[in-house]
Amino acid sequence: MNKIKLKKPEESLIYRLRKRAEIRRNIQTRKSVQEGKPDRIADLLEEAADEIYKLESVIGEMDDIIDRLERRLNDNDD
Repeated sequence: MNKIKLKKPEESLIYRLRKRAEIRRNIQTRKSVQEGKPDRIADLLEEAADEIYKLESVIGEMDDIIDRLERRLNDNDD
């Protein structure tokens, strides 16, 4: 079975999206920061990171289910 090669946490897309949102929210020259308003792009980056995290979790759960089913099939073949 092919497994996904794990990256360092700081290399993951989720980490990079969240880090970029954090950086945008801390740039003092940005109008939204100066006015204390939400940064819509930063919010969108966070939302994308959250959605990717959820989808990766579902994929992990499905991989576990597939592994268990394959083991059952192999056990029944014996």
